Amino acid sequence: MTITDLSHEIDASILAKALIAGRATGADFAEIYIEDKRSTSAGLDDGKVEQVTSGRDRGAGIRVIAGDTTGFAHTADLSESGLLAAATAAAAAASQGGGGVNTVAFAPMTRQSVNSVRIVPSSVAKSRKVELLMQANDAARSIDGAIVQVSAGYADSMKRILVANSDGVFATDEQVRTIFRISAVANGDSGMQTGYESLGHTMGFEMFDDNDVAELAIRAARQAIVKLRARPAPSGAVPVVIKCGSGGVLFHEACGHGLEADLVAKGASVYKDRRGELVASPLVTLVDDGTMTAEWGAIGIDDEGHVSKRNVLIENGVLTEYMWDYIRARNENRPQTGNGRRQSYSHLPMVRMTNTFVLNGTQDPEDIIKNTPSGVYVAKLGGGSVDTASGDFVFGMTEAYLIENGEITEPLREGNLIGNGPQVLQDIDLLGNDFAMGGPGTCGKDGQGVPVGDGQPTLRVKSLTIGGTAA
Repeated sequence: MTITDLSHEIDASILAKALIAGRATGADFAEIYIEDKRSTSAGLDDGKVEQVTSGRDRGAGIRVIAGDTTGFAHTADLSESGLLAAATAAAAAASQGGGGVNTVAFAPMTRQSVNSVRIVPSSVAKSRKVELLMQANDAARSIDGAIVQVSAGYADSMKRILVANSDGVFATDEQVRTIFRISAVANGDSGMQTGYESLGHTMGFEMFDDNDVAELAIRAARQAIVKLRARPAPSGAVPVVIKCGSGGVLFHEACGHGLEADLVAKGASVYKDRRGELVASPLVTLVDDGTMTAEWGAIGIDDEGHVSKRNVLIENGVLTEYMWDYIRARNENRPQTGNGRRQSYSHLPMVRMTNTFVLNGTQDPEDIIKNTPSGVYVAKLGGGSVDTASGDFVFGMTEAYLIENGEITEPLREGNLIGNGPQVLQDIDLLGNDFAMGGPGTCGKDGQGVPVGDGQPTLRVKSLTIGGTAA
């Protein structure tokens, strides 16, 4: 299917008029971001399909910058009069001065719910999407009678964007994403335990040609079953081996946010003024790459209209670059990196990651285990939190095992990994050659969420604190 980009639907001359209106009060910069997003989702719980929904969100956000003041207006009216009114409102807000951000929100148009007949994959019947949910449910429940609850969700979206600004940028992108999630709950003598798996890519329904939802469901169910016999996690500092793909979120949170230029400028990053310094083990090369075909954080352009790039942030342990949005890079005379992103047309862009990952090392992952006499093997990390100013973090371990005499042995109940991002980077002493990306993620920052990916090869951190419950 060919997707028509928004330049065929939006008159460029109207955009030019709106940009002129945005700068009419003497502003330095004006920008228009237009978005048309269609989506479908379906959910299943306890063997029943709870909902199948479709939606459409369409509108424009107009940003005007005058000195250190930003005016912002957003509207669902994409007519000439609607865009001009929003541009005039943003210009008026910017001209008020005083620094900071002044936002003018227009009331959305009242509309009927639109059946998303144009979304990708538009040729697939909703019944087929529901069928995937039922297949996953049946597969998970077939593993063991201890599985007492299964929840599954399917979603796809097609987002078309157009960005034009007073610096001459005029760019479009079309982003199609498909995602499937499943969780399984097992009940046993130790109580209830949960297994979870997800699959998501920047592609259409063809994702299921090479990925079997039944296999995904079986993995989730087996996680839950194994955790029924898990012992309490130990407490204290031990060597920790993190499985390939599963630990990328640690790097996203524990150091990725600290390399975003807006946090650096605010002094809210432990990496401020450290370009050119050794900040990690020489084994570590950290990359943010929006060009990775089909990965969850892949984008053709960022949400300021600039082409996505592959940016090496840390190379052989040395901090080489931060991530930049367009405006901050322009103001500080830095090359922009394609990291200006926003949740929707009603949000301002800010510096955000895309796909963030650690490159391959040279070790066989089995040798990493064998060379670890005792410790913890983390097969999957859960959610966490980080203080970007200090780098201190806490992450949940949703699937972990003991390492004893160089072998993976007993499963552990969920516990926490506690540490410091900069210290972890320095304490990576073994790095595998089995690089993999992890599952799809949503990165939250300042109230906005955007799709991101992360990954890494199997690696060992020579010492991390486990917050377990074992005596």
